[in-house]
Amino acid sequence: MTLYLLYESASGYALFQAHGLDEIGQNTEAVRSSVTDINRFGKVAKLVGFNPFDSALDALNQCNAVSEGQMTDELRSFLDLSLPKVKEGKKPKFSVGVAEPKLGSHIYEVTKIPCQSNEFVLELLRGVRLHFNTFIANLKPGDLEKAQLGLGHSYSRAKVKFNVNRVDNMVIQAIFLLDTLDKDINSFSMRVREWYSWHFPELVKIVNDNYLYAKVAKFVDNKAELSEDKIPGLTDIIGDEDKAKEIVEAAKASMGQDLSIIDLINVKQFAQRVMDLAEYRKKLYDYLVAKMNDIAPNLAALIGEVVGARLISHAGSLTNLAKCPSSTLQILGAEKALFRALKTRGNTPKYGLIFHSSFIGRASARNKGRMARYLANKCSMASRIDCFLEKSTTAFGDKLREQVEERLDFYDKGVAPRKNIDVMKVAMENAENQDTEMDVDEPTVATSVKKSKKKKSKTEAAEDGEAMAEDKQTAVPNGDASEEPKSEKKKKKKEKRKLEEETDQAAEKANGVNGLHADEGTAKKKKKKKSKDDGEELPVGSEGKKKKKKSKSEDE
Repeated sequence: MTLYLLYESASGYALFQAHGLDEIGQNTEAVRSSVTDINRFGKVAKLVGFNPFDSALDALNQCNAVSEGQMTDELRSFLDLSLPKVKEGKKPKFSVGVAEPKLGSHIYEVTKIPCQSNEFVLELLRGVRLHFNTFIANLKPGDLEKAQLGLGHSYSRAKVKFNVNRVDNMVIQAIFLLDTLDKDINSFSMRVREWYSWHFPELVKIVNDNYLYAKVAKFVDNKAELSEDKIPGLTDIIGDEDKAKEIVEAAKASMGQDLSIIDLINVKQFAQRVMDLAEYRKKLYDYLVAKMNDIAPNLAALIGEVVGARLISHAGSLTNLAKCPSSTLQILGAEKALFRALKTRGNTPKYGLIFHSSFIGRASARNKGRMARYLANKCSMASRIDCFLEKSTTAFGDKLREQVEERLDFYDKGVAPRKNIDVMKVAMENAENQDTEMDVDEPTVATSVKKSKKKKSKTEAAEDGEAMAEDKQTAVPNGDASEEPKSEKKKKKKEKRKLEEETDQAAEKANGVNGLHADEGTAKKKKKKKSKDDGEELPVGSEGKKKKKKSKSEDE
């Protein structure tokens, strides 16, 4: 059986025919020895056909199709033109060797051409790839390398299909910068306190906050010039008039030494820098919260934005965090303590970064380990949902947080929590309803789909009821049943009495009812009553019509 080799290069499809296989044999070692020598391999492989790609975009599409195991129309037409024709009803006397088994199976399903992919074929294709420049006559030496480089870059960019708004690297950099800013602001604030305390030492005990201290130091400047006129300005900064008066009084009896104008200017500039850093820290925190809501909304809803960002940063990425089991996530950040405990055969740590969560602090001392294990389990679930769910939603994170709250109550008060499967069902329905009905807030989400269907049927029935009420007045009386539910039973009793009474009296009563309810029907249109009872009562109206017709026929 003749063997053909299909080679997908960066510049196009190439088909080779293998010769002399009987001499070489089906031995991969013999093929390996002949691959490196072009004189020997040139006798084995012969070029049958070459189909170049039209453009770089065409090459990328063909490469994507091959990697996914799909045969394109261009490849099929190339194989039909290059391979020998096979008569109908007969098996082909050749086979095609391919590098991708999935592509070979798809070619066989579509064209019924037998394909094979084994070590022998792969060695032959390796030789084709090694000496491909010599087989193509018009191909220049540097063209193939350029095509491979361009296709490699475009293929890699196409494979990395990511959402710009969900780049977890931004969260990692933001949390690192946030920690650095916290350290820098604290150290700089201490430097401002020490520096300005030479001039006004009493201010440290009055103003404790670092940010407010820097603002006050910049506002006061020289304590000798501080008077009661600046009390409103100090009140605006501190927010307390008593403290502002206390600062003014302390400045009058201050024991600090006087500073030169240049020294005060430097202190003010440094205080301004500390204030700017503190304000930038607030903006960075808001940015981190926004990015966490985009990247990992469920993890942020469960454990908080900062702790969630620390977990992602420590794991390296959201994907790495999703791959971590809950036991690993539980001790992330406590690796040193873990290995020290393993080395000394002591107790292993119960928690790492998740200790900063409020749930661990709220748990009692004996339940902190249990709570950490349960919280790590829920964080692992939330990270996997955020990583692999295409739509951004916080439905799962909210429900997981409720489960943790219930577990806390169970440890403290003994209240039995809900089952996980029931909570997840509600969370899935919540996520579906957020996509379909964003403006509807329903207390019980489990029946939301049924309610929506009922609403549709009610509206249809209401439209039918209003149309009948406009055409015929006999349908109007039945609409009043929606105002009082008990009126339905009364009407049924009246109808039984009508059947027992004489036909003349029944006709008079029916006409009276029509007259009464015709006026009420007009008022009902203005009030826009519910459509459910209208739709249910329409058949009753038709029964009343039939009875009236019967009574009229009996009278005649």
